[in-house]
Amino acid sequence: MSSWGWLTEGIAAYNWRFVARVVVKAGLLFVLLNVAHALLEPMPLIGRLTLHNHLLPGRARLPYGEHPAAYNLSVDSLEAMFATHEISQPKAADEFRVLLIGDSATWGVLLRPEDTLAGQINAMAYMLDDGRTVRAYNVGHPMLSLTKDLLLLDYAMQYTPDMIVWLMTLQSFERGRQLDAALVQRNVPQVHNLIVSYGLNLDAQDARLSEPDFFERTIIGQRRVLADWLRLQLYGVMWAATGIDQFYPEAYTPRANDFEADLSWLSYALPQSLTTNELAFDVIAAGLERAGDVPLLLINEPIFIADGENSELRYNFWYPRWAYDAYRVLYAAQAETYGWRYLDLWDAIASDEFTDSPVHLTSQGMRQLAEIIGTVITDF
Repeated sequence: MSSWGWLTEGIAAYNWRFVARVVVKAGLLFVLLNVAHALLEPMPLIGRLTLHNHLLPGRARLPYGEHPAAYNLSVDSLEAMFATHEISQPKAADEFRVLLIGDSATWGVLLRPEDTLAGQINAMAYMLDDGRTVRAYNVGHPMLSLTKDLLLLDYAMQYTPDMIVWLMTLQSFERGRQLDAALVQRNVPQVHNLIVSYGLNLDAQDARLSEPDFFERTIIGQRRVLADWLRLQLYGVMWAATGIDQFYPEAYTPRANDFEADLSWLSYALPQSLTTNELAFDVIAAGLERAGDVPLLLINEPIFIADGENSELRYNFWYPRWAYDAYRVLYAAQAETYGWRYLDLWDAIASDEFTDSPVHLTSQGMRQLAEIIGTVITDF
């Protein structure tokens, strides 16, 4: 048998050479695919691929959250966010399409989809004189930044709205926090375009707006984005079966009603004169310009008004009275000067209808707000 050793040794050598060639070719292919991904940047196209609105129904609100029991997660791709949303379905001939832009209150923290502002407006089945039915779409997202709102408004304009309702609160106006939202930081080209197109008083060279480098655009660099896109599709199956798209705790910490004798607001330790330089009214003006001929209603959303200890100093945990009062005066003056359609609903909802933050409402509180806004929409 030993006389045949040359044959088995040859086969073994051949096998190792074959394996080595396969490994080298696979490595080269992997490198080429990563280079191609970095050069072509296909994530916007991939993001538009979805099971939602095809095999699965469209979601009633933009994806957000990280709790696995919610069958939802936060993604930063605008294409993926809107592809999963019901707004990407064709517009009905008898539909009066209303976009609801805003923060976590509009998105509906602690509320079922049917109890959100959009859900309640739709349940009321408002109809215009021309026979069209009001259909509200929840395009809110739980971060406090007007620039984040403008980014979503800009993208959502492709879905041919007939009206836009933009809800906001002082916390979203502070200029220093405009670029804090992850959604803003991970859609840098779009944000740069908004800054340049509308002359926003924001620094396009801010470190928070750094463009991804070559490696970060490869498959390896984008592996989290790709995994999140895939998880969102898989979660869609359980979401469609349960209707659960956020975590609903059995108990939560209610908004505070008693406070320290504190007059600070964000980076402002003491009362001072607020001006339009400190508050991002230019972002509001940009949203109105982007909306063009589409009517845009600006709403200062309701806030919790405390009556406990030191409530003479603070309306709530977020707002000392001096800052919020100055904001309301500035907002009203801007609206009057520029002819904005503006509705100040800051005290429209009773304090016992707020849940875990100064702006989050109970389902009953949201119903009251929906009745107010629905009536304004039909009378616009």
